[in-house]
Amino acid sequence: MKSRLRYVCMIHLVLLLSQNAAAQDRTRDPIRLPEISGYTILRCDFHLHSMFSDGAVWPSVRVDEAWRNGLDVIAMTDHLEYNPHEEDVVLDNNRPYDIALENAGMSGLTVIRGAEITRKMPPGHFNAIFLSDANLLRREDWREAILEAERQKAFIFWNHPGWKGQQPDGISRWYPEHTELLEKGLFRGIEIVNEYDYYPEAHAWCLEKNLTLLANSDVHDPIDVMYDYPAGGHRPMTFVLVKRSGEEGIREALDSRRTVVYWKDKVIGREEFLKPLFEGSIRWDRREMSLKKGESVHVPLTNDSDMDLFLSLAGREEGFFLPGFIKVPAGRTVLFEIKRTSGDETGIRKIRIPYKVANYWIAPEDGMPVTFEFEIDLE
Repeated sequence: MKSRLRYVCMIHLVLLLSQNAAAQDRTRDPIRLPEISGYTILRCDFHLHSMFSDGAVWPSVRVDEAWRNGLDVIAMTDHLEYNPHEEDVVLDNNRPYDIALENAGMSGLTVIRGAEITRKMPPGHFNAIFLSDANLLRREDWREAILEAERQKAFIFWNHPGWKGQQPDGISRWYPEHTELLEKGLFRGIEIVNEYDYYPEAHAWCLEKNLTLLANSDVHDPIDVMYDYPAGGHRPMTFVLVKRSGEEGIREALDSRRTVVYWKDKVIGREEFLKPLFEGSIRWDRREMSLKKGESVHVPLTNDSDMDLFLSLAGREEGFFLPGFIKVPAGRTVLFEIKRTSGDETGIRKIRIPYKVANYWIAPEDGMPVTFEFEIDLE
């Protein structure tokens, strides 16, 4: 009797744990971002695969994953030319979008119709999103496929230019075919991050040629296999700064290059967008402080975002000791030490302390400069 009771209790425990796990799986984990005046920031992944090409999951799973990961927008972009599951699913490149849209339901997730034009390098792989009919892009000639996407007024971008499947050394290369497409206005952005990889050459091209910066997961397997969310990992994504809601607002922002890339602990973009993102994330006590020679004051720095901040000293202030490196973890407060080391000066002094936000890149691996200003009463 006791063994049977233990068995029943074990079954109830297993069921309870399973229910809890299922409940946790249905929990949304949004990334906190500061408000930027005039814009709404959308968290986006514009490169996803399903069983309608070489992905391992049904399109509805991509919707559920994206909702749980805190995304606002996804694009279904299955390969046009590569369909290893064609004996098991209907060869219809519009179906991934249709199924995903049906399952978006009340989640509030925006789903965009897209496809991946999958060709050898050059020119490589290109995503076309905001399509009206993905099936019409199945053309023998890659130029015709891209022209069809343009006829449908798609937003076209170059995928993973340094992918080792096409560039064994992992270095992105610009070919005459890319110049041809750019001069004809047939693509408008580049993935500077794809899955785990960052492409510095592509980052530089976007700045030089005025193209949109993008980061996407290109996920094929279940997302939790790729990224360890419980340990703080996350898929790469593109933050899009929109002025109005809906697909039209997203498209306008992409055309206007209002994007920021979020990859690992890096935030990458043009300074005009990174600066308000940083300023909205960081808070510190700005009251006047008094300081004698040899003494220190500690200023609380608070990070209100879900992205860590790494600050590296970029200059000196005569007569003061300042920390060379500061990490302000997401959602935490740290103490910033200012120590007066020398000088007989008295009275109110404004000091300007230059730092670089080491993980906010405004150019390839180049941190964004910022300045902290304090008023100190020297005694």
